[in-house]
Amino acid sequence: MRTPSKWEQKVSQNPEHSHWYVQRFRTMAADGADLAGEARLIDAMLPRGARVLDAGCGPGRVGAFLAGAGHEVVGVDVDQVLIEAARTDHPGPTWLVGDLAELDLPTAGVAEGFDVIVCAGNVMTFLATGTEVEVLRRFREHLNDGGRAVVGFGAGRGYEFETFLADAATAGLTVDTMFSTWDLRPFAPDSDFVVAVLSKG
Repeated sequence: MRTPSKWEQKVSQNPEHSHWYVQRFRTMAADGADLAGEARLIDAMLPRGARVLDAGCGPGRVGAFLAGAGHEVVGVDVDQVLIEAARTDHPGPTWLVGDLAELDLPTAGVAEGFDVIVCAGNVMTFLATGTEVEVLRRFREHLNDGGRAVVGFGAGRGYEFETFLADAATAGLTVDTMFSTWDLRPFAPDSDFVVAVLSKG
């Protein structure tokens, strides 16, 4: 039996949480906030027309920027409300409801692999406990040869950086480099955020 993710548990406790989350980012966008930092990093890694998976895409801000930059984007999120918001606010990319621990896009009609998988917004810390290795393994399976997964999340959220790095290795991913921010500041032992660039081992 499938274990609900921590995000789904949060939503079950507060059914309005997803709607609040969508409105939060709509308001920030309307106020002119810079919401594309993660996407700019991903865009810099790619030639035009690359294939990108936005894993845990939420209401679509990262994937939408990348689609606007000329990439072919597929976004997946476990939350139907967030996917509906992405489809409404950012038509163009393929937005799909799905659990990253069960990611199998060929069965959803998405046959080709990806040049980059981006997993931003603390998504890794909202997974169901114990599914982290499986999620990372499925990322690896969906990467094209030479493809990379870029994962970012903060400290103090129940998923230690050391555990994440061990899980990535178990999943067959190699750490190419790590930063402490999406604007490429160096990672240090006392960093409170990690952005890891991973490739197939």
